[in-house]
Amino acid sequence: MAMTAMERGTDWLVRGGLRPTRQRVALAALLVGDGENRHVTAESLFAACVSGDEKVSLATVYNTLRAFCDAGLMQEVVVDGSKSYFDTRMDDHPHFYWEDEARLTDAPAEELVIAHLPKAPDGTEIARVDVVIRLRRR
Repeated sequence: MAMTAMERGTDWLVRGGLRPTRQRVALAALLVGDGENRHVTAESLFAACVSGDEKVSLATVYNTLRAFCDAGLMQEVVVDGSKSYFDTRMDDHPHFYWEDEARLTDAPAEELVIAHLPKAPDGTEIARVDVVIRLRRR
């Protein structure tokens, strides 16, 4: 029997060690309820909530997305230093940022080759490398 969006969202929260509150389950169902990966902004997720049955504030959406990231369920991808996208796909992979549409999508990881990274300064280690390839229409 196929899982419902709410069941899938609840399981996702439990895997991250988060208590499945009503609002968290509603947001998780929007993010992973169909089993597909998503790139969302807090604003786009808030808009999806407003059009649905669950009423949450934008501040709650921001706080919940942060909690999902802290639990290792999502990763934050910062574009332009001020615009954050939240990605449910957790493996290392590059992104395309479509400047004309302010949209983030996955780029083919198998086509990316990073030949060499600079040595991390003493006392540090490289935690992650984010690759965002900016696109614009010609």
